[in-house]
Order: sequence, then structure tokens, then C-alpha cells
Amino acid sequence: MSGTNPFLDPGRQTELYGHASRLAGRSNALMRAKTSGRPVPDTIVGLVRNHHERPDGLGLVLDLGCGRGTSSLAFAQALGPRRVVGLDAAPALIEHARQRAQRLPGLPVSFMQGDFHRLPVPAGSSDIVVAAFCLYHSPRPQAVVAEIDRALAPGGLAVLVTKGLDSYREMDQLVAAAGLDRRAEQHESLYISVHSGNLADVVAVSLDVLVVEHEEHSFTFDGHDHLAEYLATNPKYNLAPGLYGNAGALAATLHEVLPDRPLTTKSLVTFVVAQARGGQQ
Repeated sequence: MSGTNPFLDPGRQTELYGHASRLAGRSNALMRAKTSGRPVPDTIVGLVRNHHERPDGLGLVLDLGCGRGTSSLAFAQALGPRRVVGLDAAPALIEHARQRAQRLPGLPVSFMQGDFHRLPVPAGSSDIVVAAFCLYHSPRPQAVVAEIDRALAPGGLAVLVTKGLDSYREMDQLVAAAGLDRRAEQHESLYISVHSGNLADVVAVSLDVLVVEHEEHSFTFDGHDHLAEYLATNPKYNLAPGLYGNAGALAATLHEVLPDRPLTTKSLVTFVVAQARGGQQ
């Protein structure tokens, strides 16, 4: 495998996001394991209501890196804006999001493929721009924030979300101990580009930071079978041939080398609320 950080390697994006089912499997396994921490879309909705001057009269909400559309659909339901647009670079994820939206007719939500370095919206068009768990896919995150600034309407808000550098370190330790990837603890963090320690500084290059919130999220996987569902498509680890993408084989390997017991791991989630310079609260 390439030594490039997989979240910053354009050559691996099809592998990571070319099949919505892979992302769904990993996300569902993680959410089943969650034991503490507010749902991120709910937290974003609360931040918008607390810090936007007209939270009940929103026009366009732009959701960057929308993935399978979970957050976009939540914003459309909870905030009641005139329109929500979810944007993602992965065609497979956009198609999956559209299919999910069709099962909720009447919601003012649509999805488009696009590059968050060049947002396909007019300047000053967006009351809210959300970038949750996506900025760390950019080697030029300041350019993305500058585009968010361009897209924001007067008085509009940006809500940006990322994770701490050492998120899920307990998982790294287990993967190394099992011999699945003995260098698991030495790999560069997937979140190196934008993480809890630098998100506010990255945002402050173009926007006025209003709020920074940190929240620890905890996850307990109930055993090797559950954990393997998450690990099988995690791009951080250099797994042996036949294990990547194969949760069953990965679980069998774990059962062979380690006692089957629950694993608790943690992640720091950071929220930054910001507005264009000179914006009015």
C-alpha cells in the first residue's frame, strides 16, 4: 500500500468511498458500539439554533461531505430550512443519499457531487454551511474554509466538526497486539490535516470563530465479531491479503490470537462555530 495518509491519497478514494455499503457497514458498527456522546447532527442543530440570529427562517443549508445523507436529512427535518443541499465527491454516496431521500418525500433536500474546494453555489447564498468529518480529507483545508466564507450569506454560520489526533488509540493497540498490523500505533493519524488541536486555527484564517466545543465520545464493541465489522474497511491499517474488506476472516483471525472480550475506545469530537468577518449576530 502507498505510504501516503489514506485520507489524503486521491488514489484511494474509490476504494474508501466507491461502495456505499462499505461506509454503511463501518458506520453502523461504530454507532452500535456508542455508549456516550451526543449524536453529531443533533449537536449541530443545537449550535445553529443557539448562534444563528434567525434559526427559524433559514434559506439554504449546505452540508459538505454529506456522505450517505444522514446529516442532510436530519437538518431538513429539524431546522425547517427552505432548502438543504448535500455535497460529496463520491458518486456512490450521493446516489445512496438520493435513494434515502426518496423514502422521505416532501423534505426540501437534494444532493450533488462536487469538490468542496470549489463550491457549486453562488457567493453569499448560504445561511448555514456544515463541514462535519470531511476537512481532514483535504491537503488544503484553508482553501475549503475560504470557499465556505465565500458561500456564506451575511449573518450566516459555519459549523465545522473533526476528531482528535489520538481517536480510537485503544483500537490501534489491539490491532498491534493481535499482529494484524504491528505498526498500527505508529501510523500517522487519519485526521492529521484537520484535528481537534488545529481546527479553530484553520477556521480563523478566513472566519471569525464564535464557539469551540470539545466532547468525548466512547464506544464499546461487544467482541471480535462486532469489532471486525468496523476494522475490515478501516483504511488506517495495513492488513494481510484476504483480511481487508472481509469481516468474517478478520474476526476469525482475532479469535485465534486474542481472548474474545469487549473493547472500549474513545474519540474526541470538536465543534467550531464561525461566521464571516463583519457578520452580525
